[in-house]
Amino acid sequence: MLTLRRPARTLATAALVAGVLAGCSTGGDWSRPRPEPTAVGALGAGFVEPSGPPSPEATLNPRPGSWDGVGPPPGYRVVLLTAGDDEPTTALVDAVTRWADDEDVDLRTVTAADAHDLVPSIIEAIDLNADLVVSAGNDLVDPLAIVSASHLDQPFLVVGAELAEPTHNVTAVDWSGAAFRGEGLGASSTYDPDSFTPERCATAVRAGVAAVLSDVTGIVVWID
Repeated sequence: MLTLRRPARTLATAALVAGVLAGCSTGGDWSRPRPEPTAVGALGAGFVEPSGPPSPEATLNPRPGSWDGVGPPPGYRVVLLTAGDDEPTTALVDAVTRWADDEDVDLRTVTAADAHDLVPSIIEAIDLNADLVVSAGNDLVDPLAIVSASHLDQPFLVVGAELAEPTHNVTAVDWSGAAFRGEGLGASSTYDPDSFTPERCATAVRAGVAAVLSDVTGIVVWID
């Protein structure tokens, strides 16, 4: 696993060096073209309605465990994009890391050092050419709302938060206690840091990745 921890720097400098950092790797060569990844397995009954896919920006409440049959292909390229060292964010980071170890995922991490580094960190994550960028940390929600709409070919998964108006390439997983949508915006539930248990974070990662791999995207997956 490659970890890129960004030092504090000005916005202009960070944007300039992002492409250089993106070329650094201790693992496989992500610059080589490859087919679009295909899910291993399929969603079970109760994840989506049999009548058809959900509408854009819809919220799904899938049957628990209906995502368990879906996994990533070996070597699936994932960038964990993270900001903040609060307990909820740390729990999410741990969940993504453990999932990657369990599923033989090629994981790299980009960490934003401060508020000025949020947008450059997102750009850096995109430039790494990942199959999926997983976002952990409420501080990234507002910058992602700006950047993700301009990079529609890059899939994003936001865990423990959501974008207010996601484009088709942004999928989110929320639960009661985790529904931050950005500064000044209402949420569908009251924020509760204690709701970010290891078990719930692990479930959220698996449910969200299953949705992305199954092309059920641009929506919010709500888990109990």
